[in-house]
Amino acid sequence: MSANALPLESLCETAITAARAAATYIQSVDRSTIEPQHKSSGSSQASQVVTAIDFKSEAIIREYLLPVCEQWDIAFVGEESALTEPEARHSRSYFWCVDPLDGTQPYIEGQPGYAVSIALVDRAGTPLIGVVCDPINGEIIHAIRNQGAFINGVVSLTTNREATHALEVFADRSFAAEAKQHGLLEKIHHVAQQMHLGEVKVVYGNGAVKNACQVLRSPAACYIKLPKPNAGGGSIWDFSATTCIAKESGGWCSSIRGQPLDLNRHGSTFMNLQGVLYASSRILGQSLMDQLSQ
Repeated sequence: MSANALPLESLCETAITAARAAATYIQSVDRSTIEPQHKSSGSSQASQVVTAIDFKSEAIIREYLLPVCEQWDIAFVGEESALTEPEARHSRSYFWCVDPLDGTQPYIEGQPGYAVSIALVDRAGTPLIGVVCDPINGEIIHAIRNQGAFINGVVSLTTNREATHALEVFADRSFAAEAKQHGLLEKIHHVAQQMHLGEVKVVYGNGAVKNACQVLRSPAACYIKLPKPNAGGGSIWDFSATTCIAKESGGWCSSIRGQPLDLNRHGSTFMNLQGVLYASSRILGQSLMDQLSQ
């Protein structure tokens, strides 16, 4: 079945409803009662932390999406169930790629920076729909391929860029060590000087989904994850929805070397072999990629 045969607008509305329901549940939980668990995935603390909230949120989303999965023969791939259904994303023409609670660490700590993320991805790894919901304020950012990216269904993301007087770098907690090891901040400063962007401001604390969304809401910002040999670097559910949103908002999303992100890689869901680069504009993305490749 071609993507043109899918009712993308209707499927997006279903994903938005599912994301809102999960976000409402997430925000209703008394976080003082949460008992974090650990899973054997990734190489960072953030990638290994999971709670019963993650599992319940995924179950809520699955309940909303299951009817359209059956109707349109779409697979369901959720972060917390991917290991039990490893071939689901390769066996169908399309799959839902779900992160039921991205940013579990800040959520547990009572900090902002977490979100619900749902994407519809084809077998080639191209995201057709991207939906992100912020549980704190209920805000929805969504995109459909070739139809643009929007905030709460009305305001175009491309015209709602929050002003800044700096090049903002939205960063994971592992960024400081990587930046020191690879001279990353020096390269970013060089790009900022070339583009007359002023100071470089590093912002920590968000999960991957919120980092990407913050980049795309800023006139000058980036989010970088370098390639590494060991498993990690985020997974397909961290980047599928925001890849669609980035493309539809005029932002930049690629591997460190400028290739499309492989969002349906065989053998692993991790992005460690490619690395990830988001930028608020294509010009900034190209400049960063050129500098990082040196």
